[in-house]
Amino acid sequence: EVQLAESGGDLVQVGDSLRLSCETSGFTFRDYAIAWFRQAPGKERELVSSISNNDGSTYYVDFAKGRFTISSDNAKNTVYLQMNSLKPEDTAVYYCAAASVDRLWVFFSRSVKSDYWGQGTRVTVSL
Repeated sequence: EVQLAESGGDLVQVGDSLRLSCETSGFTFRDYAIAWFRQAPGKERELVSSISNNDGSTYYVDFAKGRFTISSDNAKNTVYLQMNSLKPEDTAVYYCAAASVDRLWVFFSRSVKSDYWGQGTRVTVSL
């Protein structure tokens, strides 16, 4: 059974840093890509970043470039999202999702969603 479990969310202040973790199980880690999404109150879920565990290639949306870093630990089957210089607009529930590397495109699709999601971890950035 595929399982994704996020952790690391917290209440922080503007400018602080957080590292989110996505622990995975139930699939061959290197055959999959992992993405971080977020959903702010009243808004649609949006892609933040992704990493392909087979070759380490990464992708960031514009608001994440320069502030967020995605990484993976193949020995621990875990993907991390290091978030620096946090802003109030980063407040959201952060989710990780998994897709096989040949289906990484689902992370960018508006109509097709990944089959595997975690339960989310809440990040609140206060002034």
